[in-house]
Amino acid sequence: MSQSLDRALTVLASLGDGPASLEQAASSIDVHKSTALRLLRTLEAHGFVHRQSDHRYRLGGRLFSLAQQALEEVDVRQVAAPYLASLNERYGHTVHLAVLEDGEVVYLDKVESRYPVSPGSWLGSASRIGRRVPANATALGRVLLADLPPEQLAALPTAATAPARAPRRPGSAEARRTEELLGDLAAVKRLGWSMDSGEHQEAVTSIAAPISGSGGRAVAACAISAPADVAPAAELTRLLPELLCTVEAISLAYGGSPTPRWCENRCGAKHAAPASRT
Repeated sequence: MSQSLDRALTVLASLGDGPASLEQAASSIDVHKSTALRLLRTLEAHGFVHRQSDHRYRLGGRLFSLAQQALEEVDVRQVAAPYLASLNERYGHTVHLAVLEDGEVVYLDKVESRYPVSPGSWLGSASRIGRRVPANATALGRVLLADLPPEQLAALPTAATAPARAPRRPGSAEARRTEELLGDLAAVKRLGWSMDSGEHQEAVTSIAAPISGSGGRAVAACAISAPADVAPAAELTRLLPELLCTVEAISLAYGGSPTPRWCENRCGAKHAAPASRT
């Protein structure tokens, strides 16, 4: 990768955390302000950054346009959108759609809750579309990790799978954490869903289930999340049949072959009758 391209990508990534001054942008790529200014002016000319009235720089509209186009090209997002909206309309909680990429969860879509949440909470901007978080830190990520074959799980560049690639001293705290995680993923695989009760995202409860592709593997996952004081774990768990019905409906629409476990009147999924053998 060329040095200029590397610097440009680094600056854009840093602006993802919010507007920055010229000095801050220069510091993020460890160059003199004059070099950073030339780079920012080039990015501005192409619409990738915008200079505000306070002389700070933020991400530009061209970047958002390209990001939106990229997201629209992910078929599962288009297929899932009406089902996510329906789930949100019925229960009012935040609904997420995510995929697994390089050991991280990437949020593809989000339907905001029908009640206000704190802007600083995880249900606010922290889980916005396009955000990446470590997979083992979310219910969404764990249902996706649990569906991976062992060799793929071992190859992922995450703390969750690092022990599978390198020996660890038996009995160490790291080895115990790895054992616990792998045991958790095995349980998630058996159940077909995962739950957070505030252990990973403070004061937030969440249930997640995988969306199957044509090969039977999870291609994405869907989650219902809410502040713990609005929907405690026991209350959110009562929505599990609705979530499982929804992911099966999405799987069917996407071309997968889920198991028809839930009645059709919950989400409108139409399961094909077995073919006659006579």
